[in-house]
Amino acid sequence: MGHDDEEKQDAIRKESHSARRTEPGIVTDQTQTPAVGIDLGTTFSVVAHLDSQGRPWTIASQEGDPTTPSVVLFDDGQVIVGSEAAKAAEFEPDSVASFAKRDMGNRHFHRTIGGEHLPPEVIQALILKKLKEDAVLKLGDFTKAVVTVPAYFNEPRRRRTQDAGRMAGLDVLDIINEPTAAAIAYGVQQQFLDEQGRSSRRETILVYDLGGGTFDVTLLQIDGQSYTAIATGGDVFLGGIDWDRRIADLVAERFQAEHGVDPREDAIAMQTLLGEAEDGKRSLSAREDVRLRFAHDGQRVQVDLSRGQFEESTGDLLDRTLLTTRKVMREGKCSWSDVDRLLLVGGSSRMPAVQRMLEAESGIAVDRCLSPDESISHGAAIYAGLLLGSDVSCLQDMSVKNVNSHHLGVLGVERATGRKRRQLMISRNTVLPAKSTHRFMTLKDDQPSVEVNVVEGGDESGNDATRIGRCVVSGLPPGLPAKTPVEVTFQYESNGQLGVDARVPSADKRAHLEIKRSTGLADDEIEHWSKRIQLGLDLSGKSESGAPPPGIVTPAGDGEVVDPSIGGNRVTAIESPAVDAPTAPETGGWKSRRTKVSAGDEEPAT
Repeated sequence: MGHDDEEKQDAIRKESHSARRTEPGIVTDQTQTPAVGIDLGTTFSVVAHLDSQGRPWTIASQEGDPTTPSVVLFDDGQVIVGSEAAKAAEFEPDSVASFAKRDMGNRHFHRTIGGEHLPPEVIQALILKKLKEDAVLKLGDFTKAVVTVPAYFNEPRRRRTQDAGRMAGLDVLDIINEPTAAAIAYGVQQQFLDEQGRSSRRETILVYDLGGGTFDVTLLQIDGQSYTAIATGGDVFLGGIDWDRRIADLVAERFQAEHGVDPREDAIAMQTLLGEAEDGKRSLSAREDVRLRFAHDGQRVQVDLSRGQFEESTGDLLDRTLLTTRKVMREGKCSWSDVDRLLLVGGSSRMPAVQRMLEAESGIAVDRCLSPDESISHGAAIYAGLLLGSDVSCLQDMSVKNVNSHHLGVLGVERATGRKRRQLMISRNTVLPAKSTHRFMTLKDDQPSVEVNVVEGGDESGNDATRIGRCVVSGLPPGLPAKTPVEVTFQYESNGQLGVDARVPSADKRAHLEIKRSTGLADDEIEHWSKRIQLGLDLSGKSESGAPPPGIVTPAGDGEVVDPSIGGNRVTAIESPAVDAPTAPETGGWKSRRTKVSAGDEEPAT
C-alpha cells in the first residue's frame, strides 16, 4: 500500500469511533461510522454493512428485497427507484431510465427524460440515494461508503461514479473493482488465517463476473490477509441484457413472420418483450425448455425455446467472455494449472453454459460458494471496514492491491514522421502503486512552452486513447536547443491519483501535475444536481428548483501537440470532457447485432 493510501486511511480512521454493534444490523452507538459497501449494478444494486464480528450482511430494501432494480421512474413530479419503476417500464418507457451504468463517462443518458438531457451520473445518484435511505433505516444516519465499479471501467467512468455518490449525499471512501470485492468476500468467508493470525494458505483465484450489463474477469492471489490482483480484463458493453435481447429477437422475428409487424419498433411492446425474454432466460437456467408468450396490438405468438437453441443463438456472446478470459490468463502469465479456484459472480453467471464453458476450458470445477448477487456488496463492506479502521480480527493487517485496467501514457509527436505517438508509461495490469520514468526531448530551438498530454488506453498511435489531463508549461529559458532532454515521471497510486512530474535537468526546471479521481463534472454542476436530487428532481415542469443546469465545461482545443517537454513555473491542469460512446437504445427500434468471433481471435489492444 502506498504512502498516500496509508495517509488516506489514517485520516478516515480518525473520523471513526470504536463503538460496537451488538447484533447484525443494530448500531449501539450512533457516533460510530458504519462500514457500508454498495454494489451499484447495471440491472440490480445491493447495499451491505459489516457487523461487530466482521461479518457482512445484506440490507434489504424497504420493499423487503435483498436487491434493488437499478431503474428510475419519473412520475408526475415524483422519483421512484426500484421494483415499482421496473414494472412501470412496460407501460411508461419514456418516463423510465435503466442501464444508465452503460452510459457512465458520457455527457448524457442516451435519450431525454421529461424533456431533459440528464447526465447518467444523476440517474446513478438517484439509485444510490435510494440505497442509502434503505440502509439508514437499519443503521442510522451515515454518509461514508465504498462503491464498486467494473474492473474495466476507465478513469472518467470511475470519476463519474464518485460524482454520483456525492450527488446522493455520500462521501465515497473509495472506488473498488467488483471482482476484487468478490475476492475479499471469498477470502474472509474461507478464513485464510490460522489461530495465531498467520497466513494458513495461498491461492490464485480467477473471478468471472458476468453481470446484467458488464463483464469482468480478474486473476488475483490471496495470501492470508493480502489480496493482490494479477491481471484484469472486461467488456463494459456485455452482460445479461444482451442475452435477453437475443431471446427478444427470436420472439419478435416469429411475431413479424406470423403477423407482418415488428414489435421492436414500438417502445412499450419492446419493454414487454424484454421482460418476457428475461423471465425465459432465467427459466432456462433451471429447465431444458420454456414457452414464451407475447401479445401486441391484438395479436399473439407462442415460441417454444429449448436451452440448446438459446445457447446456440448466444454462443458468440459467450465466446467474447472466453476470449477476454484467455487474454487475462496470458497477460497474467498464468496457466490453468496455476489457478486454485474459479469463482463465479454476477447474476448472469448462473447460466449453465457459463459453467460448462469454463470447466471445459480450464479443467477446474467452478466454485459457487459465493452469492452471485450479494458477494460484491459484501466485499465492499469489508473493504469499507478496513478503510474506517475497524478492529475486528478479519481486517487486521489486511492489504488490497489492484492493477490498473488500462494503459497510461503520454501523447506526443514522433520526430521522424511528424505523426502522433503514444509513449507508454504504465502498462495495463501493473500492480498499484506504480512508478515509471521516461526521457523525452524538445522539438525545436528556443521552444517557449510545451504540453504533456496524459492519456489512458488506446494503441501506439494514440487511436482510441482518452485524454485524462493536460499539463501546459510556459516560461522555458531562451536559447534552449532542440532535443533538450526532458524527464517525465508517472506515480500512480492505488486510490486513482496520478502524479505527473517533469524535469529539465539542464535548465534546473521542474513542474508537477496531480490528476485526481476527485471529480468528473464541475463543482457547480454537481452542486446544482445535488440540490435538485435532494428536492426530488421534478421533471414534470410543474415546479422548478433552481436555475437551469450549468453547461458542460469543456477545455480549449488541443492546440499543437509536441514531444512532452517541460520547464518554467506555470502549470495548468485541464480535465478532458468525456467522449460519448455508442450504446444500444433502451427501447423500441433496435435489433441486436450478432458479432461472430472464434476462440482463436484476439481482442484489440487497449
